[in-house]
Amino acid sequence: MKIALLGANGQLGQTFLKEDTLAHRGDLVAVTRDGLVHGAGQGEAADLSSPEHMAALLDRVKPDVIINAAAYTAVDRAEQEEALATQINGASVDAIARWAAAHRALVLHYSTDYVFDGQSRQPYAVDAATAPIGAYGRSKLAGERALATSGAHHMIFRTAWVYAAHGHNFLRTMLRLGAERDELRVVADQHGAPTSTLLIVRGTLAALDAWNRTSTSERANMEGIHHLVASGDTTWHGFATAIFDEALERNLIKRKPTVAAIGTIDFPTPAERPAYSVLDNTDFQKRFDFALPDWRIGLHEVMNELPSATH
Repeated sequence: MKIALLGANGQLGQTFLKEDTLAHRGDLVAVTRDGLVHGAGQGEAADLSSPEHMAALLDRVKPDVIINAAAYTAVDRAEQEEALATQINGASVDAIARWAAAHRALVLHYSTDYVFDGQSRQPYAVDAATAPIGAYGRSKLAGERALATSGAHHMIFRTAWVYAAHGHNFLRTMLRLGAERDELRVVADQHGAPTSTLLIVRGTLAALDAWNRTSTSERANMEGIHHLVASGDTTWHGFATAIFDEALERNLIKRKPTVAAIGTIDFPTPAERPAYSVLDNTDFQKRFDFALPDWRIGLHEVMNELPSATH
């Protein structure tokens, strides 16, 4: 089995490579924007802002499985760059999907809680009505729809509040700001489930392994959208507080800053965020026989990585 990992230098892609689990499942080809893979030398080059080049890349690599961990994720900047976001998150996914349909390849793709408007007060089911309230969410929904209608074998994993011990994310931002300031003001009226890239990688591999074990005639039942997120929920304020509690316990910080709770109205951003974007992950756990533990367990595991990750 030949696997193409798109976005190998990104937050999620790096975790796939660090876990070193894809290589045990087949011949892995890492794909980045410039063809250089962080800490791993040369890979293949592909710029998802130019969808017309995707077919040539895939013709060259000839993958059986395409893991699309590449995306435009600058939520606020997308409000001014919606065309670019849609090229990367929509048109390039369409190009990948069309190639996969023609070559009978499987596409594993990631989407977001931002396809919902955040007006619910109970976890969103996979078939809940989508209604993105910003450019980023619209661009990701375009990718979902392109893949779903392409005829390609596919699984779409919606996730949320993604973080890791590396890269640019909320956890690392909080630790940096907490070391610089005595008090932080963090939004306390947006609800979601912080999900580590470790959990996303492991969940993806569980789904891929299940696909490989399943007969061709029954694989159709596995296709479509799945919610791959940690269980439980919190707010950004709750997440920040938990981060500092864990960091102090590990002596990653000398003192814990005060974390003041504020409302969304007190922290205006170019892009509106969903007020409630908790995703129902029960179907994923049953379908793939894979537990998605509480978000605090994932945080504990990632914090254990930080000493080596921050030196």
